[in-house]
Amino acid sequence: MTQIKLIDYLWILLIGLTLFSAYMAEQANPGLNSVVIMAAVLAIKGRIIVDHFMELKTSHKVLRTLMQVYFYVIPALILVVYLFPEQIATWTRL
Repeated sequence: MTQIKLIDYLWILLIGLTLFSAYMAEQANPGLNSVVIMAAVLAIKGRIIVDHFMELKTSHKVLRTLMQVYFYVIPALILVVYLFPEQIATWTRL
């Protein structure tokens, strides 16, 4: 009998979270709750990938911190764009 390792469970979790995100994205009228949930799922998936699949859990602290910050900044930016679309469009207009 084969022993299932932690990495296998994490891979299954990532697949499940991806399918859940796809389901949430297909909703007819995604509201703030849906966007918050999808941003949280993105942060969780990013953290799992950085720590376990990129094996940065034991790497240099600066490198690991930069990668983790990336996966917290992107979901925060998604929320900002959802909450303030007109202001963002005004700032980015050529």
